Order: sequence, then C-alpha cells, then structure tokens
Amino acid sequence: MRIVLIEDHAILARALIQSLQDAGHAVDWLQDGQEADSFLAQNGADLAVVDVNLPGLNGLQILGRLRARGQSFPVLMLTAHGQVSDRVAGLDAGADDYLVKPFEMAELHARIRALSRRPAEARSEVEVIGGVTYNRAACSLVTSAGALTISRRELALFEALIENIGRVRSKDQLGERIYGIGADIEANAVELLVSRLRRKLDGHGVSIRTLRGLGYMMQVENA
Repeated sequence: MRIVLIEDHAILARALIQSLQDAGHAVDWLQDGQEADSFLAQNGADLAVVDVNLPGLNGLQILGRLRARGQSFPVLMLTAHGQVSDRVAGLDAGADDYLVKPFEMAELHARIRALSRRPAEARSEVEVIGGVTYNRAACSLVTSAGALTISRRELALFEALIENIGRVRSKDQLGERIYGIGADIEANAVELLVSRLRRKLDGHGVSIRTLRGLGYMMQVENA
C-alpha cells in the first residue's frame, strides 16, 4: 500500500517511515502542509497519515481540501491533543480515525490495517486467484504445495497487480506503488521483482504477462 505521511517532526517521521516500510508499505513523506495538499491533489494516496499541527496548512485544512476535491481515501489523523472536542472536529472534517501522541507502533499498524479494509469492502479478506490463495490480513500467498516464501516488495507487487487483474500496469505505476512516488530506484528494480514473483507463481494457475512498451498484467491461466 502507498501511504502518504504528512508530519513535520523529522525524528518521529523517520521512525514511522522505517516501521511502515518494514511492514511492506511504500511511503511518501511531506513536512509542509501546503506542499502536502498539492501532492495529494496531484497524486492521491492509498491512505494518508496526517499530523494536525503543520506549517503552511494544518492537518484539518488539508483534510477539508482533499474531501472537497472528492478524494475518499482513508485518512488517519495524528495529534498531540487528546481532548474530545479536537477529535470530534477532525472526524467531522472527514477523518476516518484519530491517534493521539504518544502512541505505540503496534496500534498505528492495527489502525492502518483496519482503515485499509474500508475502501475495499467489496473485496474479501481471502481471495483465490488460480491456484493461489491470497490472505490480505495475513499478507500471505498459499498454494496446494504450501505457503510461498515472499518478500514484502514481492507482496506489494502482487497486490498492485491483483487489484488490476486483467489490466496493464506500467513499470512506473508499479514502481510508485512499491517504492513511493519519486523514490530513487534502480532502472531494472521492477523487472527483477517481476521476474522473481513470476518464478514463484509458475505452475500455480496465475501468471504475469509482459506487454512490451506498456507494462505488466496479471492473469489467471486458461481464463
């Protein structure tokens, strides 16, 4: 999942980025509210984690603007203020959840998992694709031969492709989903990930097709 983190406290932000990346997410980090609003308007997010107190625009202003644009992705607000009135103001402005600082990383991850399921209510937690059973909550791929050993980036690639099964995703689109927008990655990083994932899926009824000059597409074999 591509998470946009908007937090001006650098030490906290770096800790959050490391924890989120370790969990398999791509993270885009912004520190200024005005820049964050422009970034979200142009690029969107799978989920945004937004601090309330920011330079430029504050978190509530950012939230109000993105909801006014019709952007409906989940937003988790971070705040140092625990008063009920502050939380109510955020929820009324369109926040999906609120987390008061200081907090435990485990709680942050639990809330993100809960929020990530909301836009995908039409998708079941467990999905069968060909001969592969994908468990979103457990972040696992299981075949008749057992669980596949898969890295977090390979899983992120699988998720990006399965959410668009039968449709082509460009190399740039996949790179942004896996590493974050503007991330400095090697030119062949996506190709290597595709190659590794393709080998692991081989013989299990699902394949990744390469369309030269266009990108990649996941498809169920004989479907």
